Amino acid sequence: MSLAARVATLQARIQRACEAAGRDSASLELLPVSKRQPLALIRAAAELGFRRFGENYVQEGADKANAAPDLAFLLLGPLQRNKAKAALQHFTELQSLDRPDLVERLRRLAVELDVVRPVWIQVDLWDEATKLGGCSETDLPALLQALGGDPRLPLQGLMAIPPPDEVGAFAQLAGLRDRLQQELGQPLRLSMGMSGDLEAAIAAGSDQIRIGTAFFGERIY
Repeated sequence: MSLAARVATLQARIQRACEAAGRDSASLELLPVSKRQPLALIRAAAELGFRRFGENYVQEGADKANAAPDLAFLLLGPLQRNKAKAALQHFTELQSLDRPDLVERLRRLAVELDVVRPVWIQVDLWDEATKLGGCSETDLPALLQALGGDPRLPLQGLMAIPPPDEVGAFAQLAGLRDRLQQELGQPLRLSMGMSGDLEAAIAAGSDQIRIGTAFFGERIY
């Protein structure tokens, strides 16, 4: 199947899911996850109208950002403190903030580099952090305090990778988002849902779904 055909199939699924949930499909972002995908295929996706792409690894994403400065690359994967500077230099958004010490380093570096980078907090409500990263709900206040409303790292929302067998995971995340919006007094977006569960994520109120293989095809390793 061609890239255009895969994208059309995904967009049709999204449209049906939005209609079933009583939502406007324009309110939902389809974010292609381009890790391990060649730049030529990313360029082909750009010709279909996509300008933002998710990457999991700092070096790979940095290389692509350097090669395609007209496109935007978002960091989705875990971020180590020693790669924080490179992440701020090459990614337009960081989606995997999950601990206060990382946030504090990013704040210092953002001043040093004189950059503004929207950020998302990766949350983990299911004790999956050892595998996938993420901040528990208990640890969330400390992370938010470390972020401190810094205008150089404006908080966009919450990102999560729920376990596939966790019934009600998306509803839990939506509830957490609603509570935080009330506490912080600002709107927050939700990035949740992938190819296998996008319908459930959309029904629960996801604002962004992250799609890799179902968008680009099998990855090159």
